[in-house]
Amino acid sequence: VQLQASGGGLVQAGDSLRLSCTASQRTFSRYVMGWFRQAPGKEREFVAAISKNGVTTRYAESVKERFTISRDNAKNTVYLQMNSLKAEDTAVYYCTASWYSYLSDRYGDFNSWGQGTQVTVSS
Repeated sequence: VQLQASGGGLVQAGDSLRLSCTASQRTFSRYVMGWFRQAPGKEREFVAAISKNGVTTRYAESVKERFTISRDNAKNTVYLQMNSLKAEDTAVYYCTASWYSYLSDRYGDFNSWGQGTQVTVSS
């Protein structure tokens, strides 16, 4: 599945931003969807994942209570609402899809990746 992420930008600490990721295939609802991020000089890290039907979600501890992942299967789109942004949230954010049924936080369990969108939070 091809993924196209958008919505990144430059914001100030405390601001909000919503990322979107649209998939090319009508079989979008068969995939667990996730977001990872990669800051300069650091490894790519898990941010959030959502089940195929959108009922179950999973978050990294660092973003819990601030970020919300959601999906609209009718629009083949997954979202990441980011509130109370911090400077340490600065990274390239990647949308990803997994054909496994469980909500993994492991990079290797995700099979398709978008091109990434830059989020920069100034303090």
